[in-house]
Amino acid sequence: MFIVLLTYQKPLAEIDRLMSKHVAWLKGHYASGLFIASGRRVPRSGGVILARSGNADALRAAMLDDPFVAHDAATFEIVEFTPSMTAPGAEVFKLL
Repeated sequence: MFIVLLTYQKPLAEIDRLMSKHVAWLKGHYASGLFIASGRRVPRSGGVILARSGNADALRAAMLDDPFVAHDAATFEIVEFTPSMTAPGAEVFKLL
C-alpha cells in the first residue's frame, strides 16, 4: 500500500483553478482501482492519497500526470508500507 503526500507550491487560487482537472484525474484512478481514498490535508497545504500496492514506478508515473504536479502547483512524496494491523472492519487493507 502507498500513501501519497501532496504539498501545494502555489497559492490556493491556482490550486482551485486546477481542481476540476485534478478531480477528473482522481476519478480515473479510482475507476482503475489504483486509488482507495483521498482528501485535503488540514490545514489546507496539500492532499493525501491512499493507493493500492503494486508498482511504485507506475504510481510515480501516474502522479506525474496529476494536473497539480504537471503545472508545478504541487509536489508529491510516495511512502510505501505493509499494513500488519488494522481496526475491526478494515482487514481488507492488509490484503492490498
